[in-house]
Amino acid sequence: MSPRSGLTTERVVRAAAELADDIGFDKLTLSAVARHFGVKDPSLYVHVRNLHDLRVRVALLASAELNDRIGAAVAGRAGKEALVAFAGAYRAYVLEFPQRYAATQIRMDPAEVAGDPALLRSIELTVSVLRGYGLGDDAGLDAARLLRSTFHGFATLEAAGGFAHSRSPGDSWPHILDALDLTLSNWPVYGG
Repeated sequence: MSPRSGLTTERVVRAAAELADDIGFDKLTLSAVARHFGVKDPSLYVHVRNLHDLRVRVALLASAELNDRIGAAVAGRAGKEALVAFAGAYRAYVLEFPQRYAATQIRMDPAEVAGDPALLRSIELTVSVLRGYGLGDDAGLDAARLLRSTFHGFATLEAAGGFAHSRSPGDSWPHILDALDLTLSNWPVYGG
């Protein structure tokens, strides 16, 4: 398959994301993607610069997918209802696509991805949820870090089978969200 026969950057990136789902994001290579399309590795360089570029593009694709789900879930909601919807969409995406989600955790050069719509949307969605709790600026940033670390940690542990207990993770989840709601509703006021 050549560029003339329909190979595009979008198709290459989507195939890489699907391949990551199958083999693991850490095992994703240009050669594996090229084999998927039945082309030689150099054919991909028309569409991506190198493996790092491909991985960043997969990360941005996964971020956009995650944000689309979160955006649809939180639309028209505020406060705890928005928090629960945000958290549920986040967790569901990680459980459905743990390897694709893993891509979103790679370190990306800020200059390389500055202004990317997926990253900006992530910030906007988080800010909108926190606005329902009256949090902005430094308090909002700290609260956003709490939410991200809680959602990420719980969902990735659950996806990896890390909760080996007779009580299901799904039984714990609502209580964790209640605790987060209580914490956000009583966020300490401080200067700086």
